[in-house]
Amino acid sequence: MKALLRHPIAQACLARLLGWYLALALRTTRWTLDGAEHLAPHAAGAPAVMAFWHEFLPLMPALTIVGARLPGYRRTPIHALVSQSRDGRFIGSLVGRFGIAPVFGSSTRGGASGLRNLLKILEKREIIGITPDGPRGPRREADAGVAQLAALAGVPIVPCAARTTHRFVLGTWDRMAIPLPFGRAVMVCGAPISVPREDWRGALPHITAALNSAADTADRL
Repeated sequence: MKALLRHPIAQACLARLLGWYLALALRTTRWTLDGAEHLAPHAAGAPAVMAFWHEFLPLMPALTIVGARLPGYRRTPIHALVSQSRDGRFIGSLVGRFGIAPVFGSSTRGGASGLRNLLKILEKREIIGITPDGPRGPRREADAGVAQLAALAGVPIVPCAARTTHRFVLGTWDRMAIPLPFGRAVMVCGAPISVPREDWRGALPHITAALNSAADTADRL
């Protein structure tokens, strides 16, 4: 079964099915937005690094749903860094069905080229989505890459999280939550974080705390 699921044709079919399912689940969910003032400038076109823990990955395409409701919304390309592994390419195929362009690279394979590509994207005043604890953890601990990227590009990090009432949680390292249709959900966008170029390491605890605060707010709301 594992060999079958890793076949390119099987993965393409599975990505199509999962994409269809997530589109159904996210679009039949009633979304509210907490922190509209933090998302609004970037929904209108200002570049940013939208950061969220890996467990929220299936919910984050809904950023385009809630962002489209804000005044001045401008459809801006969103790019996501994904691993160059086979699993990463599967994820890239899946998120591509939501209009999110995958950028292949990681901290272990193709990390330098991935960072350069992300910097070029931010120079075009577009948006990056990144999971600072992905792809393998440790859970809810921000990796250095997110701070380095924001510092080099001179753009803010917007900490995000989401939670839906109808979901099931996978038994994976990140406890990823898969949305079910017809629920209620909240998207949380925290205050933007500016990362000084000369002290990006010092910003890491603040980034971790802000992402955890967004996650706690999503759970509470």
